[in-house]
Amino acid sequence: MSSTLNFDLLREYLAANLTCAAEQIQVDQLPGGYSNLSFLVQSPTGKLILRRPPFGEKIAKAHDMGREFKILQGLKKAGYTKSPNPILFCEEESIFGAPFFLMEFVEGAILRNKVPKGLTLGGKEFEKLSRSAVDCLVDLHQLELQESGLIQLGKPEGFTQRQVTGWVERYFRAKTNELSELENVATWLQENIPYTEYTAFIHNDFKYDNLVLYPDDPCNIQSVLDWEMATIGNPLMDLGTSLAYWAEEKDPEILKLFNLSHLPGNLTREELMDYYFSKAAGSKEEMIFYYVFGLFKVAVIAQQIFKRYSQGHSSDARFAQLIYVVEAAGKKAIQTLQKNQL
Repeated sequence: MSSTLNFDLLREYLAANLTCAAEQIQVDQLPGGYSNLSFLVQSPTGKLILRRPPFGEKIAKAHDMGREFKILQGLKKAGYTKSPNPILFCEEESIFGAPFFLMEFVEGAILRNKVPKGLTLGGKEFEKLSRSAVDCLVDLHQLELQESGLIQLGKPEGFTQRQVTGWVERYFRAKTNELSELENVATWLQENIPYTEYTAFIHNDFKYDNLVLYPDDPCNIQSVLDWEMATIGNPLMDLGTSLAYWAEEKDPEILKLFNLSHLPGNLTREELMDYYFSKAAGSKEEMIFYYVFGLFKVAVIAQQIFKRYSQGHSSDARFAQLIYVVEAAGKKAIQTLQKNQL
């Protein structure tokens, strides 16, 4: 994968597909995000989003642009309305250094590490938004799988076991520091795989900064972004990952970087589980394993990005602090096991 981007060649390629002149196309990289790169493409025909992998080591399916494009197509076939429309997939790496795809640009607000300017979200609004987020996750978990073809995206049998094994292996491949607590969590997860399996379409990275809110109604969700890790598997794994990102006010500051769920009005993790299980299969009693797995997964994702940064594949200063996320997530997982509660 090339570490230089040829915007001239990209504009020529896009011009042929967007039926306009290359000089009429503007491409700008969007800030935010820790994984795949997103670019805003502006032309006389309107705005689009271009997605391509990050520089450096590829991580399994997470940066497979063709797969993410197929997921968006499958979601439309399943009748799902809260995902961007897929437009175009390019497999030829010479155009932009790696395969990429174009999708619909969705206008709206995204909550990152602070409430966007001009947006009012107080306690009542956050309570409504957090319930809307859970409703959105439940809707995903209840999508039809067979006729839509979504079932072909994954192998639900043995999913939980494969996920634990895979993420443990990824951690040790990306390891840079000695963190005994996280390694103890890895051992515990491998020794405590649940017997019960549930099957659903899962997003695998569902949190506030992957949601686009309606500009005039920010308590409701217009679209869900970043489908690169979506698959067919155990929805409680998905819920566990969301809970791991769902920081509360008392949590370590470093773990509040990824979700504004710690602000007043949001559901607590306990309330979130109660609300989810009032609408979907499973039980709160099962969630210790899945929450600990979610924390481990968050730690591994941060570790992978930190390793790419330490190898010089990114100069983004945010990535330097991710090793502290890895450490904090490991400690939080151990505390959860010791207390036997989220």
